[in-house]
Amino acid sequence: MKLNHFFRILLIATLGFVFFTFKIFAVENIDERVKNLTLELRCMTCQNQSIYDSDAEFSKDIKKIVKRKLQEGLNERDIKKFLVQRYGEYILFRPLMNYNNIFLWSFPFILLIIGLFFVLIKTKGKKI
Repeated sequence: MKLNHFFRILLIATLGFVFFTFKIFAVENIDERVKNLTLELRCMTCQNQSIYDSDAEFSKDIKKIVKRKLQEGLNERDIKKFLVQRYGEYILFRPLMNYNNIFLWSFPFILLIIGLFFVLIKTKGKKI
């Protein structure tokens, strides 16, 4: 009878330990995700400083919003879209790839092709 009682206490203690360990891990996981996401976001008051590194009130509010959205179950892409809708694309350090800025992403490649074209023309002109 005492042995059966001992196993019940051991089972409850083990389950409690596992539950609290997972809960602490989940909180650390959310904090880590908040850190990673806020490192990709620009503070609007301290230009060119990440939200994570900034101590401005704006940054503190954005950190709270990001943490709340992660706890609600949204993924990072949805949170970025929400913040872009609210504050504009300037809040992102890396702009999104969309129709509005496709020229921005393709311009270096276009410039490279045009440059190679002119180099080929110049080298063929000198050989003759």
